[in-house]
Amino acid sequence: MILELKSIYKAYVQGNMYVPVLKDINLSIEEGEYVAIMGPSGSGKSTLMNIIGCLDKASSGTYLLDEEDISNYKDKELSYIRNKSIGFVFQTFNLLPRQSALDNVALPLQYAGVPKKKRKEMCLEALDMVGLSDRVDFKPTQLSGGQKQRVAIARAMVNGPKILLADEPTGALDSKSGVQIMGLFKSLHEQGVTIIMITHSDEIAAYADRVIRLVDGQIISDTDNPEVAIKYQESLKSENEENSEESPAQVDEEVAE
Repeated sequence: MILELKSIYKAYVQGNMYVPVLKDINLSIEEGEYVAIMGPSGSGKSTLMNIIGCLDKASSGTYLLDEEDISNYKDKELSYIRNKSIGFVFQTFNLLPRQSALDNVALPLQYAGVPKKKRKEMCLEALDMVGLSDRVDFKPTQLSGGQKQRVAIARAMVNGPKILLADEPTGALDSKSGVQIMGLFKSLHEQGVTIIMITHSDEIAAYADRVIRLVDGQIISDTDNPEVAIKYQESLKSENEENSEESPAQVDEEVAE
């Protein structure tokens, strides 16, 4: 079991108001699973992502990460876990605009105290993994949206995290780039990476093996990927085959405006 949430509640106090966000969340995810968490705006999926990613704490309940109870960890301890065990991919990339692709990918390694020479080797390997070995010195303004997200994925994976946590990873991309990014996620999953993806899109959730749906802060369903998802992926087969004939750098050649 890579993570387990037991009776998780989360609420915020706004003035004299008590605002419940998550209610009795019970969830377990095995190592190597590919899970999509879905829900409408206000369903609590972003709050759940923040708790799983150690960016926020539950008001009550138990969080076991790799069989270790981290429910009452201090901020410094949670920061260490984030850097060591969880890789983040965000909709808006969250890249430093004045830093090169290489320097952006190096950030988690800098925080971890990895020596400079080793850091560069690991970053080059990560960028090669996502098809950007010829873009290492490019800054985000010189990259397309798809390329920026590839840099973000390289940064997320450079430390060898146990979990890849992705928040709307294709939300800022055109459909073709989105398909390519999901293809990269599929490749990572096949290598054994545990992926937890937050999305509002049935089409994107179709790539996951398991779909969890939240409404009003509660899990209303937790199912294996429905047959409709398989049909959707089959409909993309021809486009994926076409993309595979081109290198990621060639496909993403256009520069973001």
